[in-house]
Amino acid sequence: MSLKNETNTRAEKDGIDIPAYEPATLSAHAHGRQFSIDPEDRAMVETDVNMLHRDLKGRHMQMIAIGGAIGAGLFIGSGSAFQTGGPASVLLGFIIIGYYLMMQALAELSVMYPINGAFTMYICRFVDPSLGFACGWEYAISWLTVLPFEISAACNIIHYWPGSEGINNSAWIVPLLVALVAIQVFGLIEQVEFVLSIMKIIACIGFMILGVIINCGGVPTDDRGYIGARYWHSPYSAFLNGFHGFCSVFVTAAFAYTGTELTGLAAAETANPRKEIPRASKQVVWRIAIFYVVNLFLVGLIVPENSPLYSGEGSTSRHSPFVIAIQLAGIKVLPSIFNAVILIAVMSVANSCTFGSTRTIQALAANGMGPKILAYVDRKGRPMSVVILQLLFGCLAFINLAKNGGTIFNWLLSLSGLSILFIYGSIALAHIRFRAAWAAQGHSLDELPFRAAFGVWGSWVCLLINVVSLIAQFYVALYPIGGPYLDANTFFQLYLAGPLLIFLYLCWKVYSWFVRPSDRPLFIRLKDIDIYTGMREGQRTMVSGPGVSEEQRRASILEMQEETKKRGPKDYIMAGIRNLI
Repeated sequence: MSLKNETNTRAEKDGIDIPAYEPATLSAHAHGRQFSIDPEDRAMVETDVNMLHRDLKGRHMQMIAIGGAIGAGLFIGSGSAFQTGGPASVLLGFIIIGYYLMMQALAELSVMYPINGAFTMYICRFVDPSLGFACGWEYAISWLTVLPFEISAACNIIHYWPGSEGINNSAWIVPLLVALVAIQVFGLIEQVEFVLSIMKIIACIGFMILGVIINCGGVPTDDRGYIGARYWHSPYSAFLNGFHGFCSVFVTAAFAYTGTELTGLAAAETANPRKEIPRASKQVVWRIAIFYVVNLFLVGLIVPENSPLYSGEGSTSRHSPFVIAIQLAGIKVLPSIFNAVILIAVMSVANSCTFGSTRTIQALAANGMGPKILAYVDRKGRPMSVVILQLLFGCLAFINLAKNGGTIFNWLLSLSGLSILFIYGSIALAHIRFRAAWAAQGHSLDELPFRAAFGVWGSWVCLLINVVSLIAQFYVALYPIGGPYLDANTFFQLYLAGPLLIFLYLCWKVYSWFVRPSDRPLFIRLKDIDIYTGMREGQRTMVSGPGVSEEQRRASILEMQEETKKRGPKDYIMAGIRNLI
């Protein structure tokens, strides 16, 4: 029988004694008891009210991650990066940011523990419950505040078309919110995201082809002729504003890549996490890398960083470097078509907002880190109470219509500014601690069904990159580009996510100091980390469980190695074809 069947039939046949698992609380976990964070292990609420359906397919996982990542950050936000850093800084910043290493670490943990809440719960288990609480709620708050931002951005994008300028944004906010409600109520988030993501992918590929044609002078209406690398040399600048401009790109890149981690959140709803998560993490990484790096490289070739169109009046999408590239080439109609693509991308991110926030908050509530009512899941596997909360936050888009609404809205949005850097760094730290606990408790790497490509060293590099990015952003916040003096409002808007993380951390640490004395230490000791609860059933009963004999362990490892082994050119060719498709 294959290990993929996830049963304990072989264990029963061989007479292996598998001890019963008694779920425990966070407090008991710190004393070495098993910490149940999986809904199947009853967590801190009953199974019948917090079980998410496990019916996500691999294509859904990939498109949810792509949908969350390819949005306003790429199509609109990158414009400000070009203006402050120049094309070379943008290219290097988006390559260096290090999300690939984070995805590999997250995939390893998600395959081993496909639990609800994913990385927020990994941080609780392997690092510190207080840090997990802080990261979980900051991540959830960032998605809660990004939703009204995306809705407002969609309204501004609509104003690109003639005849829509005089229409109040409230006329667009209501139908957009109704559409999001319908998607959630009818459980269509995966299907809708799949369709929207395909449209965005087609648009990205189309722009790559168009960008090459424009650069080679193949557009008759473009009087610039062959462009080449003209905008990378004097009188233009590849590294605009020098090191200062380069540092300013990191936070833009991190914000743009937000959403790739959604594959980890989707692990709890995946029918076959052992197969789908590694495939999704690998394919999402290189697909997004191609769509981001190649497209931004082409934009840097065909759009000068000092183009007056960046600062023109009108719709937000008029400042998109992609729309500007088409306008500079003198192509008619196509700017309107690409504006529709940007609108689709923004609504796709709004759709992903509801997925990211609802799954995170539901998991936190299910583990006693939030109101218990938010842990409720209906019979169709939908966390409806959290969905309602998310959509209520979507109504904050109306604040932007008030006289001073823009200022209030910017402060709300600043809560999500740097949060993703803290989250990615904490995921890397959780992976490092997991590997240390795994080895300390006598297990080998051969037992892992999936291993991160660069192992624990990759996570150390990822952690370092995120720390350097935070330092770079602190430098930019202290010394803004274009002015030598510190502006208090700008500084706190850029760095408000940092104080928020510290505040949330201290809240849970103080609370647990009186209620859960075992949570007082800064880190959970390696010997006290529970590496068994939440583990896939087949993994626990046949490979890594405490009751598995050494002979059974070796046999299961050989079976896993045989399943993943490629045999001859045919297997390699088929694997390549699957990746391309």
